[in-house]
Amino acid sequence: MKNRIRRVLSLALAVFLIFALTACNSNNAGTPESQTPPTSPDSSNPDSPPQPPDASSMKVGISMPTKSLQRWNQDGENMQKAFVAAGFEVDLQYGGENEVPVQISQIENMISGGCNVLVIAAIEGDSLTEVLARAKEKDIAVIAYDRLIMGTDAVSYYATFDNWQVGVFQGEYIKDQLNLDSAAGPFNIEFFTGDPGDNNINFFFDGAMSVLQPYLDSGKLVCPSGQTEKLTVATISWSAENAQTRMENIISSNNYGPNGTPLHAVMCSNDSTAQGASNALVNAGYTAENFPIVTGQDCDIVSMKNMLQGFQSMSVFKDTRTLANQVVAMVTAILSGSQPPINDTTTYDNGTGVIPSFLCEPVVGTLQNYKELLIDSGYYTQDQLES
Repeated sequence: MKNRIRRVLSLALAVFLIFALTACNSNNAGTPESQTPPTSPDSSNPDSPPQPPDASSMKVGISMPTKSLQRWNQDGENMQKAFVAAGFEVDLQYGGENEVPVQISQIENMISGGCNVLVIAAIEGDSLTEVLARAKEKDIAVIAYDRLIMGTDAVSYYATFDNWQVGVFQGEYIKDQLNLDSAAGPFNIEFFTGDPGDNNINFFFDGAMSVLQPYLDSGKLVCPSGQTEKLTVATISWSAENAQTRMENIISSNNYGPNGTPLHAVMCSNDSTAQGASNALVNAGYTAENFPIVTGQDCDIVSMKNMLQGFQSMSVFKDTRTLANQVVAMVTAILSGSQPPINDTTTYDNGTGVIPSFLCEPVVGTLQNYKELLIDSGYYTQDQLES
Protein backbone atom coordinates (compact mmCIF):
# COMPACT_ATOMS: atom_id res chain seq x y z
CA MET A 1 0.00 0.00 0.00
CA LYS A 2 1.25 3.54 -0.65
CA ASN A 3 3.84 4.71 1.79
CA ARG A 4 2.06 8.00 2.27
CA ILE A 5 -0.88 6.30 3.94
CA ARG A 6 1.04 3.87 6.12
CA ARG A 7 0.58 4.76 9.77
CA VAL A 8 0.63 2.76 12.93
CA LEU A 9 -2.67 1.63 14.41
CA SER A 10 -4.22 3.42 17.35
CA LEU A 11 -5.36 1.68 20.49
CA ALA A 12 -8.88 2.60 19.42
CA LEU A 13 -8.39 0.78 16.12
CA ALA A 14 -7.19 -2.32 17.93
CA VAL A 15 -10.33 -2.31 20.07
CA PHE A 16 -12.49 -1.77 16.99
CA LEU A 17 -10.93 -4.66 15.11
CA ILE A 18 -11.30 -6.98 18.09
CA PHE A 19 -14.98 -6.01 18.29
CA ALA A 20 -15.43 -6.67 14.59
CA LEU A 21 -13.79 -10.06 14.89
CA THR A 22 -16.09 -11.12 17.69
CA ALA A 23 -19.19 -9.72 15.95
CA CYS A 24 -18.89 -12.17 13.06
CA ASN A 25 -18.20 -15.88 12.98
CA SER A 26 -17.64 -18.58 10.44
CA ASN A 27 -17.47 -22.30 10.83
CA ASN A 28 -13.68 -22.10 11.05
CA ALA A 29 -13.33 -18.78 12.84
CA GLY A 30 -11.09 -18.83 15.85
CA THR A 31 -8.62 -21.45 14.59
CA PRO A 32 -5.02 -20.21 14.55
CA GLU A 33 -4.51 -21.48 11.01
CA SER A 34 -7.42 -19.54 9.52
CA GLN A 35 -7.57 -16.35 11.57
CA THR A 36 -4.84 -13.72 11.21
CA PRO A 37 -4.85 -10.96 13.82
CA PRO A 38 -3.99 -7.43 12.85
CA THR A 39 -0.33 -6.51 13.39
CA SER A 40 1.34 -3.21 14.09
CA PRO A 41 3.25 -1.76 11.14
CA ASP A 42 5.86 -0.28 13.53
CA SER A 43 7.52 -3.28 15.13
CA SER A 44 10.68 -1.23 15.72
CA ASN A 45 9.01 0.84 18.41
CA PRO A 46 6.36 -1.29 20.14
CA ASP A 47 6.06 1.15 23.04
CA SER A 48 5.06 4.12 20.91
CA PRO A 49 1.33 4.95 21.05
CA PRO A 50 -0.23 3.87 17.71
CA GLN A 51 -1.91 6.47 15.52
CA PRO A 52 -4.93 5.80 13.31
CA PRO A 53 -4.96 6.65 9.60
CA ASP A 54 -6.33 10.08 8.79
CA ALA A 55 -9.72 8.81 7.64
CA SER A 56 -10.78 12.27 6.51
CA SER A 57 -8.12 12.17 3.81
CA MET A 58 -9.17 8.70 2.64
CA LYS A 59 -11.85 7.99 0.07
CA VAL A 60 -13.70 4.68 -0.22
CA GLY A 61 -15.54 3.71 -3.40
CA ILE A 62 -18.54 1.42 -2.86
CA SER A 63 -20.05 -0.24 -5.92
CA MET A 64 -23.37 -2.06 -5.45
CA PRO A 65 -25.09 -3.97 -8.28
CA THR A 66 -28.58 -2.45 -8.28
CA LYS A 67 -31.15 -0.46 -6.34
CA SER A 68 -34.00 -2.68 -7.55
CA LEU A 69 -33.48 -5.20 -4.71
CA GLN A 70 -33.98 -4.18 -1.08
CA ARG A 71 -30.92 -6.19 -0.08
CA TRP A 72 -28.45 -4.01 -1.98
CA ASN A 73 -30.05 -0.75 -0.89
CA GLN A 74 -29.57 -1.81 2.74
CA ASP A 75 -26.01 -2.98 2.16
CA GLY A 76 -25.01 0.26 0.48
CA GLU A 77 -26.69 2.47 3.07
CA ASN A 78 -25.28 0.50 6.02
CA MET A 79 -21.74 0.65 4.66
CA GLN A 80 -22.00 4.34 3.83
CA LYS A 81 -23.19 5.13 7.36
CA ALA A 82 -20.43 3.03 8.92
CA PHE A 83 -17.67 4.59 6.81
CA VAL A 84 -18.93 8.15 7.32
CA ALA A 85 -19.15 7.53 11.06
CA ALA A 86 -15.50 6.41 10.96
CA GLY A 87 -14.58 9.65 9.18
CA PHE A 88 -14.07 8.42 5.63
CA GLU A 89 -15.22 10.13 2.44
CA VAL A 90 -17.53 7.77 0.53
CA ASP A 91 -18.48 7.43 -3.13
CA LEU A 92 -21.48 5.06 -3.22
CA GLN A 93 -22.82 4.00 -6.63
CA TYR A 94 -25.43 1.50 -7.84
CA GLY A 95 -25.08 -0.23 -11.20
CA GLY A 96 -28.45 0.74 -12.67
CA GLU A 97 -30.66 -2.27 -13.20
CA ASN A 98 -27.84 -4.80 -12.86
CA GLU A 99 -26.10 -3.22 -15.86
CA VAL A 100 -22.48 -4.38 -16.17
CA PRO A 101 -21.31 -1.46 -18.39
CA VAL A 102 -22.75 1.01 -15.87
CA GLN A 103 -20.90 -0.65 -13.00
CA ILE A 104 -17.63 -0.70 -14.95
CA SER A 105 -17.98 3.00 -15.80
CA GLN A 106 -18.70 3.85 -12.17
CA ILE A 107 -15.64 1.92 -10.98
CA GLU A 108 -13.50 3.69 -13.59
CA ASN A 109 -14.71 7.01 -12.18
CA MET A 110 -13.90 5.88 -8.65
CA ILE A 111 -10.36 5.00 -9.72
CA SER A 112 -9.80 8.33 -11.49
CA GLY A 113 -11.59 10.16 -8.67
CA GLY A 114 -8.97 9.29 -6.09
CA CYS A 115 -10.51 6.40 -4.17
CA ASN A 116 -7.96 4.65 -1.95
CA VAL A 117 -9.97 1.44 -1.59
CA LEU A 118 -12.79 -0.12 -3.62
CA VAL A 119 -15.55 -2.25 -2.09
CA ILE A 120 -17.40 -4.03 -4.90
CA ALA A 121 -20.43 -6.32 -5.07
CA ALA A 122 -20.07 -7.39 -8.69
CA ILE A 123 -23.04 -7.79 -11.01
CA GLU A 124 -21.14 -10.51 -12.87
CA GLY A 125 -18.17 -12.04 -11.14
CA ASP A 126 -15.98 -12.29 -14.23
CA SER A 127 -16.76 -8.93 -15.88
CA LEU A 128 -14.37 -6.63 -14.03
CA THR A 129 -10.93 -7.93 -15.06
CA GLU A 130 -9.86 -4.95 -17.17
CA VAL A 131 -11.11 -2.17 -14.91
CA LEU A 132 -9.61 -3.79 -11.82
CA ALA A 133 -6.27 -4.15 -13.58
CA ARG A 134 -6.23 -0.34 -13.66
CA ALA A 135 -7.00 -0.28 -9.94
CA LYS A 136 -4.06 -2.57 -9.29
CA GLU A 137 -1.77 -0.35 -11.37
CA LYS A 138 -2.68 2.53 -9.07
CA ASP A 139 -2.12 0.38 -5.96
CA ILE A 140 -5.80 0.61 -4.99
CA ALA A 141 -6.91 -2.26 -2.74
CA VAL A 142 -10.08 -4.10 -3.76
CA ILE A 143 -12.46 -5.86 -1.37
CA ALA A 144 -14.99 -8.16 -3.01
CA TYR A 145 -18.23 -7.68 -1.11
CA ASP A 146 -20.47 -10.75 -0.65
CA ARG A 147 -19.91 -11.82 -4.26
CA LEU A 148 -16.47 -13.12 -5.15
CA ILE A 149 -14.94 -11.31 -8.13
CA MET A 150 -13.52 -13.91 -10.48
CA GLY A 151 -10.53 -14.11 -12.81
CA THR A 152 -8.45 -11.20 -11.53
CA ASP A 153 -5.48 -10.95 -9.19
CA ALA A 154 -6.48 -7.39 -8.28
CA VAL A 155 -8.82 -8.61 -5.51
CA SER A 156 -7.13 -8.16 -2.15
CA TYR A 157 -9.78 -9.55 0.23
CA TYR A 158 -13.29 -10.96 0.33
CA ALA A 159 -15.94 -10.06 2.92
CA THR A 160 -19.08 -12.15 2.97
CA PHE A 161 -21.26 -14.55 4.90
CA ASP A 162 -20.83 -18.30 5.05
CA ASN A 163 -22.80 -18.87 1.86
CA TRP A 164 -22.40 -22.64 1.85
CA GLN A 165 -24.09 -22.65 5.25
CA VAL A 166 -26.95 -20.57 3.80
CA GLY A 167 -27.72 -23.38 1.36
CA VAL A 168 -27.30 -26.03 4.04
CA PHE A 169 -29.81 -24.18 6.24
CA GLN A 170 -32.35 -24.19 3.39
CA GLY A 171 -31.84 -27.86 2.64
CA GLU A 172 -32.04 -28.84 6.29
CA TYR A 173 -35.23 -26.85 6.77
CA ILE A 174 -36.92 -28.76 3.94
CA LYS A 175 -35.57 -32.07 5.26
CA ASP A 176 -36.87 -31.37 8.75
CA GLN A 177 -40.26 -29.98 7.73
CA LEU A 178 -40.97 -32.95 5.45
CA ASN A 179 -39.48 -35.38 8.00
CA LEU A 180 -37.55 -37.00 5.18
CA ASP A 181 -35.75 -39.45 7.43
CA SER A 182 -38.97 -41.01 8.72
CA ALA A 183 -41.94 -40.14 6.48
CA ALA A 184 -42.89 -42.50 3.67
CA GLY A 185 -43.00 -39.97 0.83
CA PRO A 186 -42.40 -39.47 -1.97
CA PHE A 187 -42.51 -35.66 -1.84
CA ASN A 188 -42.48 -33.36 -4.86
CA ILE A 189 -40.00 -30.48 -4.98
CA GLU A 190 -38.88 -27.80 -7.44
CA PHE A 191 -35.69 -25.71 -7.41
CA PHE A 192 -34.77 -22.06 -8.00
CA THR A 193 -31.37 -20.43 -7.64
CA GLY A 194 -29.93 -17.11 -8.73
CA ASP A 195 -28.03 -15.49 -11.56
CA PRO A 196 -25.48 -17.80 -13.25
CA GLY A 197 -22.97 -14.93 -13.28
CA ASP A 198 -22.99 -14.78 -9.49
CA ASN A 199 -20.40 -17.16 -8.01
CA ASN A 200 -22.48 -17.38 -4.84
CA ILE A 201 -25.01 -19.70 -6.46
CA ASN A 202 -22.34 -22.39 -6.40
CA PHE A 203 -22.37 -22.18 -2.60
CA PHE A 204 -26.09 -21.59 -2.09
CA PHE A 205 -27.29 -24.31 -4.45
CA ASP A 206 -24.55 -26.85 -3.74
CA GLY A 207 -24.98 -26.35 0.00
CA ALA A 208 -28.70 -27.09 -0.26
CA MET A 209 -28.13 -30.06 -2.55
CA SER A 210 -25.55 -31.52 -0.17
CA VAL A 211 -28.54 -32.12 2.12
CA LEU A 212 -31.26 -32.90 -0.44
CA GLN A 213 -29.46 -34.89 -3.15
CA PRO A 214 -29.43 -38.19 -1.18
CA TYR A 215 -33.22 -38.01 -0.90
CA LEU A 216 -33.53 -37.33 -4.65
CA ASP A 217 -31.26 -40.31 -5.31
CA SER A 218 -33.36 -42.56 -3.08
CA GLY A 219 -36.68 -41.39 -4.55
CA LYS A 220 -37.91 -39.91 -1.27
CA LEU A 221 -37.83 -36.53 -3.06
CA VAL A 222 -39.03 -36.24 -6.65
CA CYS A 223 -38.73 -33.29 -9.02
CA PRO A 224 -41.59 -33.76 -11.52
CA SER A 225 -40.28 -31.06 -13.89
CA GLY A 226 -36.93 -32.83 -14.06
CA GLN A 227 -35.21 -29.47 -13.58
CA THR A 228 -32.52 -30.10 -11.00
CA GLU A 229 -29.31 -28.90 -12.66
CA LYS A 230 -27.86 -25.63 -11.37
CA LEU A 231 -27.84 -23.77 -14.67
CA THR A 232 -31.31 -25.04 -15.55
CA VAL A 233 -32.81 -23.65 -12.35
CA ALA A 234 -30.80 -20.40 -12.42
CA THR A 235 -32.69 -17.09 -12.46
CA ILE A 236 -31.24 -14.25 -14.52
CA SER A 237 -30.56 -11.15 -12.36
CA TRP A 238 -32.16 -12.92 -9.40
CA SER A 239 -35.38 -11.46 -10.80
CA ALA A 240 -38.69 -12.16 -9.05
CA GLU A 241 -40.44 -11.67 -12.39
CA ASN A 242 -38.24 -14.28 -14.09
CA ALA A 243 -38.79 -16.71 -11.22
CA GLN A 244 -42.54 -16.17 -11.38
CA THR A 245 -42.65 -16.83 -15.11
CA ARG A 246 -40.68 -20.04 -14.74
CA MET A 247 -42.82 -21.19 -11.79
CA GLU A 248 -45.98 -20.52 -13.79
CA ASN A 249 -44.63 -22.69 -16.62
CA ILE A 250 -43.72 -25.46 -14.17
CA ILE A 251 -47.18 -25.33 -12.58
CA SER A 252 -48.87 -25.56 -15.97
CA SER A 253 -46.61 -28.31 -17.33
CA ASN A 254 -46.93 -30.52 -14.26
CA ASN A 255 -50.56 -29.85 -13.33
CA TYR A 256 -49.61 -28.52 -9.93
CA GLY A 257 -52.44 -27.06 -7.89
CA PRO A 258 -54.61 -27.60 -4.81
CA ASN A 259 -56.67 -30.08 -6.80
CA GLY A 260 -53.88 -31.37 -9.02
CA THR A 261 -50.40 -32.80 -8.57
CA PRO A 262 -49.23 -32.12 -5.00
CA LEU A 263 -46.25 -29.82 -4.59
CA HIS A 264 -44.60 -30.10 -1.21
CA ALA A 265 -41.57 -27.80 -1.39
CA VAL A 266 -39.86 -25.14 -3.49
CA MET A 267 -36.19 -24.63 -2.70
CA CYS A 268 -35.42 -20.97 -3.49
CA SER A 269 -31.93 -19.60 -2.91
CA ASN A 270 -33.07 -16.11 -1.98
CA ASP A 271 -36.11 -13.97 -1.25
CA SER A 272 -36.61 -12.44 -4.70
CA THR A 273 -36.83 -15.88 -6.33
CA ALA A 274 -39.05 -17.02 -3.45
CA GLN A 275 -41.36 -14.06 -4.03
CA GLY A 276 -41.66 -14.91 -7.71
CA ALA A 277 -42.42 -18.56 -6.97
CA SER A 278 -44.93 -17.61 -4.27
CA ASN A 279 -46.74 -15.18 -6.57
CA ALA A 280 -47.20 -17.95 -9.11
CA LEU A 281 -48.44 -20.37 -6.45
CA VAL A 282 -50.99 -17.86 -5.11
CA ASN A 283 -52.22 -17.23 -8.65
CA ALA A 284 -52.61 -21.00 -9.08
CA GLY A 285 -54.99 -21.13 -6.12
CA TYR A 286 -52.75 -22.10 -3.24
CA THR A 287 -53.69 -20.64 0.14
CA ALA A 288 -51.90 -20.44 3.47
CA GLU A 289 -53.57 -23.71 4.48
CA ASN A 290 -52.08 -25.75 1.62
CA PHE A 291 -49.02 -23.71 0.65
CA PRO A 292 -45.84 -25.65 -0.15
CA ILE A 293 -42.67 -25.09 1.86
CA VAL A 294 -40.81 -22.16 0.27
CA THR A 295 -37.30 -21.22 1.39
CA GLY A 296 -35.53 -17.88 0.96
CA GLN A 297 -32.65 -15.67 2.02
CA ASP A 298 -32.15 -12.03 3.14
CA CYS A 299 -35.32 -11.52 5.23
CA ASP A 300 -36.60 -8.86 2.80
CA ILE A 301 -39.65 -6.94 3.98
CA VAL A 302 -41.83 -8.42 1.21
CA SER A 303 -40.78 -11.94 2.11
CA MET A 304 -41.30 -11.34 5.82
CA LYS A 305 -44.83 -10.15 5.03
CA ASN A 306 -45.31 -13.30 2.94
CA MET A 307 -44.15 -15.39 5.89
CA LEU A 308 -46.67 -13.69 8.16
CA GLN A 309 -49.39 -14.52 5.62
CA GLY A 310 -48.26 -18.12 5.17
CA PHE A 311 -46.78 -17.68 1.67
CA GLN A 312 -43.12 -18.31 2.57
CA SER A 313 -41.77 -20.66 5.19
CA MET A 314 -38.32 -19.37 6.12
CA SER A 315 -35.54 -17.02 5.15
CA VAL A 316 -31.86 -16.87 6.06
CA PHE A 317 -30.95 -13.65 7.86
CA LYS A 318 -27.65 -12.01 6.91
CA ASP A 319 -27.26 -8.94 9.10
CA THR A 320 -25.73 -6.42 6.71
CA ARG A 321 -24.92 -4.08 9.59
CA THR A 322 -22.45 -6.63 10.90
CA LEU A 323 -20.89 -7.10 7.48
CA ALA A 324 -20.65 -3.33 6.99
CA ASN A 325 -18.76 -2.96 10.27
CA GLN A 326 -16.46 -5.79 9.26
CA VAL A 327 -15.64 -4.09 5.95
CA VAL A 328 -14.85 -0.82 7.77
CA ALA A 329 -12.45 -2.77 10.02
CA MET A 330 -10.78 -4.34 6.97
CA VAL A 331 -10.43 -1.01 5.13
CA THR A 332 -9.06 0.74 8.23
CA ALA A 333 -6.43 -1.98 8.62
CA ILE A 334 -5.47 -1.82 4.93
CA LEU A 335 -5.02 1.95 5.02
CA SER A 336 -2.96 1.60 8.20
CA GLY A 337 -0.57 -0.82 6.52
CA SER A 338 -1.80 -3.65 8.71
CA GLN A 339 -3.17 -7.13 8.06
CA PRO A 340 -7.00 -7.03 7.97
CA PRO A 341 -8.91 -9.53 10.11
CA ILE A 342 -9.62 -12.69 8.15
CA ASN A 343 -10.86 -16.15 9.16
CA ASP A 344 -10.76 -18.17 5.94
CA THR A 345 -7.70 -18.76 3.78
CA THR A 346 -8.73 -21.95 1.98
CA THR A 347 -12.24 -21.74 0.53
CA TYR A 348 -12.61 -18.95 -2.01
CA ASP A 349 -10.46 -19.36 -5.13
CA ASN A 350 -11.30 -16.82 -7.85
CA GLY A 351 -9.23 -18.52 -10.55
CA THR A 352 -6.03 -16.66 -9.74
CA GLY A 353 -5.62 -18.03 -6.23
CA VAL A 354 -7.39 -18.22 -2.88
CA ILE A 355 -8.64 -14.83 -1.71
CA PRO A 356 -8.21 -14.16 2.05
CA SER A 357 -11.74 -13.85 3.40
CA PHE A 358 -13.84 -13.01 6.40
CA LEU A 359 -17.08 -14.98 6.73
CA CYS A 360 -19.89 -13.74 8.94
CA GLU A 361 -22.50 -16.08 10.35
CA PRO A 362 -25.98 -16.39 8.77
CA VAL A 363 -29.02 -17.27 10.90
CA VAL A 364 -32.27 -19.07 10.04
CA GLY A 365 -35.30 -16.77 10.29
CA THR A 366 -38.82 -18.16 10.84
CA LEU A 367 -42.08 -17.06 12.38
CA GLN A 368 -40.79 -18.43 15.67
CA ASN A 369 -37.78 -16.11 15.96
CA TYR A 370 -38.28 -13.21 13.53
CA LYS A 371 -39.15 -10.71 16.28
CA GLU A 372 -35.92 -11.38 18.12
CA LEU A 373 -33.83 -11.34 14.93
CA LEU A 374 -35.39 -8.39 13.16
CA ILE A 375 -37.56 -6.29 15.48
CA ASP A 376 -35.72 -6.47 18.80
CA SER A 377 -32.38 -5.93 17.03
CA GLY A 378 -33.67 -2.78 15.33
CA TYR A 379 -33.28 -4.11 11.81
CA TYR A 380 -36.97 -3.42 11.12
CA THR A 381 -39.90 -1.99 13.03
CA GLN A 382 -43.07 -4.00 13.49
CA ASP A 383 -44.92 -1.33 11.48
CA GLN A 384 -42.71 -2.05 8.46
CA LEU A 385 -43.84 -5.65 8.45
CA GLU A 386 -47.49 -4.91 9.12
CA SER A 387 -48.09 -1.98 6.74
